[in-house]
Amino acid sequence: MRIFLEYYIVKTVLLFTRLLPTQCIYALCKGLAALIFRLDPKRRYITLTNLERAHIGKNEHERLILAKKIYESVGILVAEIFLMMQQRINIDEMVEDYDQTIYDMNTALANKENGILFLTAHFGNWELLAHFFAKHGHPVLVIGRKGNNTLIEEKLTLPFRKLYGNMLAYKDQAISAIVKTLKKKGIAGMLIDQKAGGANSIKVDFFGNPADTVTSTALLKLRYNPSVVLLFMARQASGKYKLIVGSNAELSLPETLSDEEKIVRLTQHYNTIIEEVVRAYPEQWFWMHDRWRIA
Repeated sequence: MRIFLEYYIVKTVLLFTRLLPTQCIYALCKGLAALIFRLDPKRRYITLTNLERAHIGKNEHERLILAKKIYESVGILVAEIFLMMQQRINIDEMVEDYDQTIYDMNTALANKENGILFLTAHFGNWELLAHFFAKHGHPVLVIGRKGNNTLIEEKLTLPFRKLYGNMLAYKDQAISAIVKTLKKKGIAGMLIDQKAGGANSIKVDFFGNPADTVTSTALLKLRYNPSVVLLFMARQASGKYKLIVGSNAELSLPETLSDEEKIVRLTQHYNTIIEEVVRAYPEQWFWMHDRWRIA
C-alpha cells in the first residue's frame, strides 16, 4: 500500500510540473528547500559544521548565508530535474556557449582505447551532465543506488535516466558492469564524493580533513588503465551551465611504489580535483551530506 501511495504522490507532483509555468516550479522548489532548511535541524547542523570544518566562510554569519544558498541550489536542481523529466526544458539551451561545450566534451572523451572512467560529484547539475553527453553521442553507464520504491524506480527513475541512451547499473553490480563497459571501450560514470566505509575505502584529505573515500576508481585505473576524466556542470550567473573539465593529466606513479601507495595517491588526486571545483562554486556542492561523519 505504501509503495502505491508514494508512487501516486510523485505522479501527482509530476502532473503539476507539467501544467505549472516554469518560473512557478522554480519558485516552489526553492521555497520548499528554504522550508526544509528551517525545519530540519540535523541537516542544517551538518551543513554548517561541514562548512566550518572545510574553512569555507570567514565567520558564522557568512556560513549561514552560504548554507541558505546551498539549499536554494538544491531547490533549483530539483526543479530542473522535474522539467527534464517532463521534457519541458531543452538541455542544449541549458549550457553556456553550446559549441565550446561540445568541443570540450569531445576533447575530454577522445581517448577511448581502454574505455573512459568519468568521475563527478553531487555538484551543480550532475543529471544534466550525463544526459547531455548521451544526447551528443557519448552514452554513459551510470552507477546509482536502487530506490526503495520499486514502482517509482521502474516507472519514473529508470525511464528518466535512460532518456537519451544512458545505461544504469546498481551499486551491487557496479564493478562488473564497469569492467564490461571499459572492455567495450565505453564510458562509465561514477559519483565519488560521498562517504564510504569498509574494506573498499581509505581516508584521504578533503578540505583539510580525512574523509573515507572509495578506492574502486583507483583500482580500476591500475587494473584496466582507462582514461580517467573528472567532469562537472557548474551553474553560472546566467542560470545556464558551464562544463568544467578537471585536470586529466596522468598522475606520475613511480614503479617503486606499492599498489597500496598508488591507490592512495590516485584517490587523493581525484579528491583534490573535486575540492578545487567545489572551492570555486561552494554553493553548488551537497554540503548537507555527512561527508566527515559528524552526526
